[in-house]
Amino acid sequence: MSVSNKIDWASLRADFPILDQQVHGKPLIYFDNAATSQKPRAVIDALVHYYEHDNANVHRGIHELSNRATTAFEGARTRVAKFINAGSADEIIFTRGTTEGINLVASSWGTKHLQPGDVILLTELEHHSNLVPWQMLAQRTGAKVAYVPVTGDEGLLDLTKLDSLLTKPVKIFSMVHISNAMGTVNPVADLCARARNLGIVTLVDGAQSAGHMPVDVQAIGCDFFALSGHKICGPTGIGALWGRPELLDAMPPYQGGGEMILSVGYQHTEFKRAPHRFEAGTPDVSGPIGLHAAMDYLDAIGRENIWKHDQELAHYAYDRLAALKNIRLFGPKTGRAGLVSFLLKDVHAHDVVTLADQAGVALRGGHHCTQPLMHKLGVESTARASFYFYNTQAEVDRFVEVVKEIQNFFGG
Repeated sequence: MSVSNKIDWASLRADFPILDQQVHGKPLIYFDNAATSQKPRAVIDALVHYYEHDNANVHRGIHELSNRATTAFEGARTRVAKFINAGSADEIIFTRGTTEGINLVASSWGTKHLQPGDVILLTELEHHSNLVPWQMLAQRTGAKVAYVPVTGDEGLLDLTKLDSLLTKPVKIFSMVHISNAMGTVNPVADLCARARNLGIVTLVDGAQSAGHMPVDVQAIGCDFFALSGHKICGPTGIGALWGRPELLDAMPPYQGGGEMILSVGYQHTEFKRAPHRFEAGTPDVSGPIGLHAAMDYLDAIGRENIWKHDQELAHYAYDRLAALKNIRLFGPKTGRAGLVSFLLKDVHAHDVVTLADQAGVALRGGHHCTQPLMHKLGVESTARASFYFYNTQAEVDRFVEVVKEIQNFFGG
């Protein structure tokens, strides 16, 4: 593999303590990275250091521990801005993850701007986190939800339908960057440009892209971008939402409480400007600190290198699986991200995942929080292998052998 000639990927594997273990007596092969990534020692050490040396509440204290915690917390905000090339740290809101970021936009921006007859445009590839919040918003406001269709098992958007869908009633177009179920990489910069020319606000779900490829929100041209820490080697329970400052400053608070206020009276409250107006209560302090360490770690490798590695591994896995009989593959044949979804003839996806686990291979089986897409494809679920930079070609070879063993077990 070409990228492997540039970087010692095996050496990087040693940074992840969890990978050095056996499952059911077999060496662990972790191919469930689209669900959550593993954490390098650098992230673990950052969390331990914070709790052992700097643990305190932020912003409100003036003692030394609080000062240290506040400096680290706000330093992480600056780091996130750099990671996605935001214009300012003030454009970064800390959330629990992509799901909360999308809910924040739907609740705050959407409730203020949508009314009966308006349209929320999504794609048929969306994860439930970029679908259910908009359905809930439509129910509250009387708006409708429309979808850019996919073309079938390849999971590509049918862009010939886009002009007929980008109509005046559309107020927001929210789209996934990389499909967690298909591996499709959507042309988000082009989609956002076409929407922006019509005055339509855009949101990009970057849960599967932010830690796998270089992301530049200014180049993408979106209005909002959401990401999750746990999918990019960071802790669980932390994420970030980027928004254009003119939109954030015009949005009402998402939640109320301490920290997001300028002054409070018994009858009236004045709120801070973004981002703090959207961060009510005591925040997750350790999460951003761990996220900062994760972003430093990924950028030291180079996300352009990670992206090439992921793609090469996915295409290798796709080609190896395509050579098998009685298998159905999902997602684009070329240009896919680092995952492969598949079904074996007459074998339920959960059976595939259960037997693979007995061989030490961690896969994901189910609808992948994309039930409407599964129904569109005429299936209940798929098995999915998803890769990251600490995975290897040798692991893919072992995974394919396990799939063959499963086929033989079921007489396929």
